[in-house]
Amino acid sequence: MLYDVSLRIDYRYPAQSDHSRALLRLLPPNIGSEQLVRSRLLNVDPIPSERRDRQDFFGNHATSLAWHHPIDALSISVTVGVERAPPAPRLALSPDLAGLRHEIANWHDLGPASPHHFMSVSPRTLPDPDMKQFARDHIAPRMTAMEAVLAIGQALHREMRFDADATDVDTPAATAFANRHGVCQDFTHIMIACLRTVGIPAGYVSGFLRTYPPPGQPRLEGADAMHAWVRAWVGAETGWVEFDPTNDQSAGEDYITIGYGRDYDDVAPVRGSMRS
Repeated sequence: MLYDVSLRIDYRYPAQSDHSRALLRLLPPNIGSEQLVRSRLLNVDPIPSERRDRQDFFGNHATSLAWHHPIDALSISVTVGVERAPPAPRLALSPDLAGLRHEIANWHDLGPASPHHFMSVSPRTLPDPDMKQFARDHIAPRMTAMEAVLAIGQALHREMRFDADATDVDTPAATAFANRHGVCQDFTHIMIACLRTVGIPAGYVSGFLRTYPPPGQPRLEGADAMHAWVRAWVGAETGWVEFDPTNDQSAGEDYITIGYGRDYDDVAPVRGSMRS
């Protein structure tokens, strides 16, 4: 599947601010045979005094910007061409949770894809007794790690309601879970926290999801927003799998990945600080 994706983000500030800085993670990476980036272009207006493009620890494209003069507005535009293929077939050799703990203990690689980075608490996936109990209630003895990922993700989809007005970017996962509603970021953080409490390494994926217009109606340009879903490590043989609890489906060729992280803080599309 070939995609042409465009995104524009505009900021307006009530007063000019000097020495502004921003960190962007908006350009997709190449991912094995599943995602090939044919073109990528990131434009910023006003033109920054400094720009540095690099890869962060998790392999995400990161762009650091700085302005040494006052600005009162900022416009960011991204245009990319991406070829996306379905995930390659893999053997269904995920161990049960006891076996998974053994495999993690014997995994000595500490590179970006190591499961060890995705086991511990991160700022947006703080421990919560209700989420821990929820996860335990939806796994069964001898269930494989892969089956546990699907069981917990599907249970969250059944019990939570998508509500674009229920939360904001700083709403704690525990609050969204207690109220049983939120956006894709909330679904994702809650599922990550649930998986980690039962010993399954889990992380955050930021990107885009192709959606479909109502029957007989054209697709509206600009109607789709950035999306988030979960990746989980289910054993040495199967490796990482991706699941979207908001839509109750595995991530496939309708998904374009922008970045991987432990939670949203690692892959926020735009981070900035200003000194006025």
